[in-house]
Amino acid sequence: MVDAAKIRRESLRWLILLTLNNARPIGAFEGPILSVAQSEYPDATALEMRRELDYLDDRKLVEVEKRPDGRWFCGLTRYGVDLAEYTVACEPGIARPEKYWS
Repeated sequence: MVDAAKIRRESLRWLILLTLNNARPIGAFEGPILSVAQSEYPDATALEMRRELDYLDDRKLVEVEKRPDGRWFCGLTRYGVDLAEYTVACEPGIARPEKYWS
């Protein structure tokens, strides 16, 4: 049986990592990250995005700065960059595709 919710979560995590990799070295607020996610999942919500950002923060792949004005600012950690660039193995929980080039 296919677990569509699990596939969506893990795909959103990979999409967040790719988005933040493209935002380096500055990083990005959650709004633009959500816009990118909504290009793939039009019904993605800010709460859903924050949940996955929090997960990636717990795994030390991203750093999330929760600002007093309520907005979140995010950037990749060194390990997050390595994961996005395929220089380290990807543990379960993120839908990183297999590397298809050498």
